[in-house]
Amino acid sequence: MNEAAPARESAAAPRRAALVFIFITVALDMLSLGMIMPVLPKLVENFMGGNTARAAEIFGVFGTAWALMQFFFSPLLGAMSDSYGRRPVVLISNFGLGLDYVLMALAPNLWWLFAGRVISGISSATVAASYAYVADVTPAEQRAAKFGMIGAAFGLGFVLGPALGGVLGAIDPRMPFWVAAGLSLLNGLYGLFVLPESLPREKRMPFAWRRANPVGSLQLLRSHPGLSGLAVAEFLAALAHVVLPSVWVLYAGYRYGWDERAIGLSLAVVGICAIVVQAGLVGPVVKALGERRALVFGLAGGIAGFMVMGLAQTGLAFSLGIPLLALWGIANPAINGLMSRHVGPSEQGRLQGANSSIQGIANLAGPFIFTLTFAWSIGGGRDAHVPGAAFILAAAMLVGAGAIAWHATRVRN
Repeated sequence: MNEAAPARESAAAPRRAALVFIFITVALDMLSLGMIMPVLPKLVENFMGGNTARAAEIFGVFGTAWALMQFFFSPLLGAMSDSYGRRPVVLISNFGLGLDYVLMALAPNLWWLFAGRVISGISSATVAASYAYVADVTPAEQRAAKFGMIGAAFGLGFVLGPALGGVLGAIDPRMPFWVAAGLSLLNGLYGLFVLPESLPREKRMPFAWRRANPVGSLQLLRSHPGLSGLAVAEFLAALAHVVLPSVWVLYAGYRYGWDERAIGLSLAVVGICAIVVQAGLVGPVVKALGERRALVFGLAGGIAGFMVMGLAQTGLAFSLGIPLLALWGIANPAINGLMSRHVGPSEQGRLQGANSSIQGIANLAGPFIFTLTFAWSIGGGRDAHVPGAAFILAAAMLVGAGAIAWHATRVRN
């Protein structure tokens, strides 16, 4: 026993270092994306000769292209990680993003900038491999907590990225791209030394194009009992989440008269609350309730938050919905933990690729659904006096997600 303990400790040390690297990788990906958010629209506007309306249209195309790359390449990179290992896919992503930000920093025209945005969407699709890595090195009963830490990395980047990008962009509009490039390249070099491979060769699956595309990856969700219902629940939850980037700014300005400073502060509070929940509450809640009940608990928090926001008569009341909404952050790690139990080690990458494709579909459809709902609620639906209809619709989607997930997991739990 005395000899076994040091051996376990020595084996755990590289695993901890690898998990820290994965956390840093996801955080830096989100930090880099957040850093360019304040400056990318302005660069597009400059290339369009100051035509703001035309720049907005082009920037919308940029966003759609980025989401499409996520949709198509997440299954491919997830399947590649099942076949060739997680390490090369994650490291290539780091170096790819770094070089891509260099390209965008040097872009002499709009087409170069667009190409950089496309490459960024491809490289960022390796989040699927990062989640698969966590599943490889974490026991099933601890995965939800570790997935929560990855969610905290997203929140950290969301909070710090735009603020840092705004400061750097005030110095030089292209400086955020250079800083993002440096961080990604340095992280890739760091990963060369600390990131071991998590998927043994004997557990890998031969690469096949029929599994490495969005349709093929989504078929995985139908091939295992219980997965399809959880996938539908995850799609509804992902779709509901799109209400935040789609109408938050417009709604807060229209209903409460918030200016840019107030809106930016509210978004920062959202990110901080998300970090607190994902990093501090996911593990204890899942341990106390189990993944199934933790999933429903998290969705209930999201429902309550959206309802408060949709019905709030004042900005202060609206703000009270933010910590409730943050509790929703418990649901995603819980559902990821439940889904990861249904597949073996050789399919974790494909599963996460399928999950990313679900996110991509939601990101493509959601903006249309919620912006049209908001437009109706303040225009054609004005007589109903429900300007928060988009948030209420999102709450209804989470109710559906909770009911479907509870039904899908009734036998297994």
